[in-house]
Amino acid sequence: MSLLEAIILGIIQGLTEFLPVSSSGHLELGKAILGIEATSDVTFTVVVHGATVLSTIVVFRNDIVELIKGALKFQWNESTDYIFKIVLSAIPVVIIGLLFKEQIEGLFSNNVLLVGCMLIVTGSLLAFTYYSPPEGEEVTRSKALLIGIAQAIAVLPGISRSGSTIAVGLLLGVDKKKVARFSFLMVLIPIIGANAKDILDGGMASSSVAAVPLLAGFATAFVSGVLACKWMIAIVTRGKLIHFAYYCFAVGVVSIGFHFLI
Repeated sequence: MSLLEAIILGIIQGLTEFLPVSSSGHLELGKAILGIEATSDVTFTVVVHGATVLSTIVVFRNDIVELIKGALKFQWNESTDYIFKIVLSAIPVVIIGLLFKEQIEGLFSNNVLLVGCMLIVTGSLLAFTYYSPPEGEEVTRSKALLIGIAQAIAVLPGISRSGSTIAVGLLLGVDKKKVARFSFLMVLIPIIGANAKDILDGGMASSSVAAVPLLAGFATAFVSGVLACKWMIAIVTRGKLIHFAYYCFAVGVVSIGFHFLI
């Protein structure tokens, strides 16, 4: 992988991990258009996902510290209950990842048609948030599980993880700021878990990517991730998700057209 390719992929990963446009879908489109196959390199994947995890931790560092402090009291309180809901939300994606890992990986093979169709699904979800209740509530355990199911479905390339989880939360009546916070914190478990599994399985034993492109991919994914995370919080609070719905519709249609042209 060249330095420029690593920078491009790092920016795509960082921005689209948090914006509701599907990072996996855009990476697949990037591979198809630019002919970049290096996203299949486990080391590079782990590095850029690690960068987005770090960007989440940086943006929500105060929230994470408060949750840890509450958990260290070793009693059931607001913090431990919130952590329990985050763990509960991770169960569906963990089950899907363990049972259908090979089938899911098979979908990531420049499948532009699937990405286009799923982007339209993502756009539809975002558009439906227009009808979400004006006054939001807390993230309950049942709502956390339903949001977690949305996260599990988002393993499909083209289904935005942040878009689907936030959209489902809003449609369930969760407060805008609270659903954004929950959506970004809940992703830590599956990403860290998936990266740890790749490392333990020996997937990083060898890499086709040199050190400099790896560092460049990490740096660009981290910086763009921090910016996108903060931007997305503001977007959700202002109720501007409909603009991303239009974007997903447009890119989805173009992707489907691109599939039939190549």
